[in-house]
Amino acid sequence: MMMTLLLGPPGGGKTTLLKALAAVPDKDLRVSGKVSYCGHELSDFIPQRTCAYISQHDLHHGEMTVRETLDFAGRSLGVGTRYELLKELSRREKELGIKPDPEIDAFMKATAVAGQESSLVTDYVLKILGLDTCADIMVGDQMRRGISGGQKKRLTTGEMLVGPAKVFFMDEISTGLDSSTTFQIVKYMRQMVHIMDVTMIISLLQPPPETFELFDDIILLSEGHIVYQGPRENVLEFFESVGFKCPERKGIADFLQEVTSLKDQEQYWFRKKQPYRFITVAEFEEHFSNFHVGRELFDELEVAYDKSKAHPAALFTERYGISNMELFKACFSREWLLMKRNSFLYMFKTFQIIIMAIIAFTVFSRTEMKVGQIADGNKFCGALFLCLINVMFNGTAELALTLFRLPVFFKQRDSLFYPAWAFALPIWLLRIPLSFMESLIWIVLTYYTIGFAPAASRFFRQFLVFFALHQMTLSLIRFIAAIGRTLVVANTIGTFTLLIVFVLGGFIVAKDDLGPWIKWGYYVSPMSYAQNAIAINEFLDKRWSTSNNDTYFSEETVGKVILKSRSMYLDEYMFWICVIALFAFSFLFNFCFILALTYMNPSADSKSVTMDDDKSKTNEQGNRNPKESTEKSSASTIAMFEGIDMDVRNNKKAGKKRGMVLPFQPLSLAFNHVNYYVVMPAEMKAKGTEETCLQLLRNVSGAFRPGVLTALVGVSGAGKTTLMDVLAGRKTGGYTDGSIIISGYPKNQSTFARISGYCEQNDIHSPHVTVYESLIYSAWLRLSPDIREETRKVFTPIISSLGPQIVPAYVSKPCSHFWSQVRIKKESHDRLTASVKLVNYDESSQYRIDN
Repeated sequence: MMMTLLLGPPGGGKTTLLKALAAVPDKDLRVSGKVSYCGHELSDFIPQRTCAYISQHDLHHGEMTVRETLDFAGRSLGVGTRYELLKELSRREKELGIKPDPEIDAFMKATAVAGQESSLVTDYVLKILGLDTCADIMVGDQMRRGISGGQKKRLTTGEMLVGPAKVFFMDEISTGLDSSTTFQIVKYMRQMVHIMDVTMIISLLQPPPETFELFDDIILLSEGHIVYQGPRENVLEFFESVGFKCPERKGIADFLQEVTSLKDQEQYWFRKKQPYRFITVAEFEEHFSNFHVGRELFDELEVAYDKSKAHPAALFTERYGISNMELFKACFSREWLLMKRNSFLYMFKTFQIIIMAIIAFTVFSRTEMKVGQIADGNKFCGALFLCLINVMFNGTAELALTLFRLPVFFKQRDSLFYPAWAFALPIWLLRIPLSFMESLIWIVLTYYTIGFAPAASRFFRQFLVFFALHQMTLSLIRFIAAIGRTLVVANTIGTFTLLIVFVLGGFIVAKDDLGPWIKWGYYVSPMSYAQNAIAINEFLDKRWSTSNNDTYFSEETVGKVILKSRSMYLDEYMFWICVIALFAFSFLFNFCFILALTYMNPSADSKSVTMDDDKSKTNEQGNRNPKESTEKSSASTIAMFEGIDMDVRNNKKAGKKRGMVLPFQPLSLAFNHVNYYVVMPAEMKAKGTEETCLQLLRNVSGAFRPGVLTALVGVSGAGKTTLMDVLAGRKTGGYTDGSIIISGYPKNQSTFARISGYCEQNDIHSPHVTVYESLIYSAWLRLSPDIREETRKVFTPIISSLGPQIVPAYVSKPCSHFWSQVRIKKESHDRLTASVKLVNYDESSQYRIDN
């Protein structure tokens, strides 16, 4: 088996190709062509079990540790064919009288047993990926401190390696890793490929030379076309046949990335006797079809693969790796673990319901609540409605919890870790004790203090209603979260749904007061059944059975008169029907929750679209000198500005000096003996660590000077992000000591935040605005209100003309504020990170555009 490196510039189609090969393409894309494994079509087996697509996005539960994450992945994915192979091997050894090595035999048996909570494979992958040092540390997320970004990237890779897949498609697994760690991981992958006969395609953006040499084959992708596919040893020969040669001290991977680029291609042209012209990607593709490696590849593809050569166990035909019961146990244990890690939330909800119960029984105190008359019933109806609202609203916290877990669920569902019901059913069952406890706390604190019907049977019946209502609310909120899938949409749908449920619940508007066109909503609202149940339970008690003095209702008791005035049921048996209806709603919403998780996909990510030029325009541009085209492009950009001095050379000949005055004082930053401590994680204390604090920075000193570009380097997990967080004042936890000096003065965070900018590694932007709108919004926030709107938008033509690159610009007219640098960086996950630096200039100076 061969290990293949997939190279290509950002936006070249690497992720799309890997997803298509892994049979998980984007749903909104049209796919044509054929993908086969060992001669079998994708419909002949389960591709998601046979292969594993490792995404470039790190999606994990922040509350779980690294070891727990890998243990769950290994337990859910199963052992594949290891058990059957071990049985066959043991049978043959017994027949031949072979006595295996005890250690090897124990290792094989330990890795072939499915359903274990922790396996030897997990320890093996932890050691290989270098995660053994942080195995018992929480993964962390945006709000919880955890492992570093590079360690998360390795965890994403290890989550699939612990499974039984035989084909791996790895998308940008080196993001956030240092070159040494990348080399070690790829070296392990190479051993895994050659020893275990697995197929592996790894996409890397800029692999170092020593990592590049580990691969057997190369696939060079550009603009959605395969430029080269074949052995690594022949890739330079191919480009030399076209006319391009890699310099001696140039990395081959960097050369391959640049040789198809318009702006970088000319420097590698080595046929000096022939005039250079730009070679397009289509021409490279055509030339490769005539290259000897390409001809051999196409000849091999023309011969159909013999299906009989494939082992029956090579392709998986079962959808999941373990039985349904084992899947349920695995998801149940994980959900119980997540609940324990989020215990503060449930404790806070308990505290919240206690506070609200105290407020409720102080407002409706039994000393002021008289009974027996129709006028008294209004106060009891209000008290009952307040109880329903509090019990119902206490379950709305389930919305955020479900939304936070959906990204991980969708990733694991698509990788066939488990079905949707195995994820939803443990959540449903484990919330039952919470509903029981919260309903019990509420009714114990409010029932007799408010003064409801004193009979014990009435007490427990009202408790049953609150329990059923809370279960229904949790189910409804989970269903809304699964439908919305994003926080904004789910909150909008949830708010509207709860409003409709309350209005049609029978208290705000009685059933008989509803119009015929909306009366059906009364029977659809779960609140109406809860309101009827507790009202029947209260007003059909014997203390409300006195005869009514009103002649119109002389045959009715006071309790029935109150119920009839609000269009509620009058029979005792309707209480049980209403309770059954609440449990039915709970079952229905949970069932719909499972259906939504099964058939709905994650909300679409915002993607950047690259428009291809016409072929005639490309050829025309390719026949021109790239320098000439660049100069013309720059000239067209300059012409967009009014009053710009175009004759730069004349200015230089005339001896005119153009300069700029910076009205601010350059600042220096120095830090001396900076130490940073955090509380020792509980997982490390459980392992025997006695220290109370964990020191992440140890006597770090340094200085950053104006005009000097400093690189902060270090291996993954060395503390680079921690140091910058401390210097920028972004740490909200832990303890910091040492001195930080700004131009000789101690740093004051309130003023330092106004003169500093911190670009974090997490790209967090609004997905509903364009890059241009984001920059305009940034300008409005940073500039003073006296700046004209035209001045705020002075950088717009630069962005639209020169594209995503660093553009230093000087304007020719006197201007007090303008944008000096605009950076648009295309990230690997197709999001744009834009940062704008504002520079103040002297109004009396004159400047020009200079690219």
